[in-house]
Amino acid sequence: MHALTRQQLVLLVLVTLVWGINWPIMKYGVTGFPPLTFRTICMWLGLPVLALVLWRRRVPFRIPREHWPELALLTVLNMLFWHTLAILAIQTLSSGRSAILGYTMPVFSALAGAWWFGQRLSARAWGGVAAAALGVGLLLWHELTQLSGKPLGVVMMLVAAATWALGTQLLRRTRIPQPTLTISFWLIAITTVWMTVLSVLFERDAWAWPGTGIWWAIVYNALGVFAFAQVAWLSLARELPPIASTLSVMFIPVLGVFSGAWWLGEVLHWQDWAAIVLVMVAIASVLWPPRSAAARVAAPRGG
Repeated sequence: MHALTRQQLVLLVLVTLVWGINWPIMKYGVTGFPPLTFRTICMWLGLPVLALVLWRRRVPFRIPREHWPELALLTVLNMLFWHTLAILAIQTLSSGRSAILGYTMPVFSALAGAWWFGQRLSARAWGGVAAAALGVGLLLWHELTQLSGKPLGVVMMLVAAATWALGTQLLRRTRIPQPTLTISFWLIAITTVWMTVLSVLFERDAWAWPGTGIWWAIVYNALGVFAFAQVAWLSLARELPPIASTLSVMFIPVLGVFSGAWWLGEVLHWQDWAAIVLVMVAIASVLWPPRSAAARVAAPRGG
């Protein structure tokens, strides 16, 4: 288990809020608007803001050539699959259930860490994985009928979650010595070019000027997601053990479900409420200090 610093805890809370609320915002943004184009505009607006942050903090932009292959792999697994498949899948699924499927990522990450990277998890961590999986299952309870009729959207979200999980594991083990801000800038920059090419190839005939509501969704994604949350998440994923960084954001789909219900009128059931408890258990399993650590903190310091 890993004891979070105050800064890491604040970042986790902010990332959870920004990403959780963003699911119904994305759903609204791509309803009647080309999804790849929506994502592309968001990235082109967010990227200069991120570049300005690097410049103001005097963070170097350069990544040595010998690290380019690893940077490319991190981009594919952490960004390209996720941002391409998720934005396409959300058109066919409700915003809340898209978030749930996307955040099966912690389960995939735990399994990848145990099977491929030899990561030994405690019984408490495995309990958190089980609680997260059960919570996802409960949240999908009333969606099984609809999901069975939309298999492509389900498959896209699960593939996106699985590749993101593997990317998180690799990011934790990266040999690139540059600051996380530098890596984040290039991950987003490469993905921006990728999304631009896709939107030109597949959505050019559907291009239209965004309405006022869609512009608000674009600005929220550009500033909240790409200029802040994406970078903050990459920093946490690089600093924290994979099981802690992934299960600790499991409250995001809960926010996605309830914000979607409030804003878009998506119906809630008792399973949604029960899942909150299970998700909180999953979060506590990786963030709550072990008993021995808590005892050391509580013990008085002798003279």
